[in-house]
Amino acid sequence: MPRPMKWRKVCCLPERNRFGPLDTSLDEKNIIKMTVDEYETIRLIDLEGFTQEECAKQMNVARTTVQGIYVEARKKLAESLVNGKVLLIEGGEYRLCDGLGNGCGRGCRRHRHGWRFIGSDRGD
Repeated sequence: MPRPMKWRKVCCLPERNRFGPLDTSLDEKNIIKMTVDEYETIRLIDLEGFTQEECAKQMNVARTTVQGIYVEARKKLAESLVNGKVLLIEGGEYRLCDGLGNGCGRGCRRHRHGWRFIGSDRGD
């Protein structure tokens, strides 16, 4: 029997979910899809300066899981930049945190800005 899937904790959704060249058509061959949990690893590691271990604790998953998510996210960023494709951030295996739980604080945009959302869990 397969191991049950563990939701990745994400502090908030991106303010914008589409990036890329302005003159590109939005057909399937010109779009790279990044999941919200991949976006969160990029935000925590590259922007907030977390180690992979700290990121794993924040997202409530194993460090090896974060490592895999991070590698995929970086490949997608590179493909978008190098090949001029639109990066679309959506979906994934995640739940939004409430800004109050264990691990919230450093790196949690909700906590940092004083936001408090109750009952905003999401799983796509």
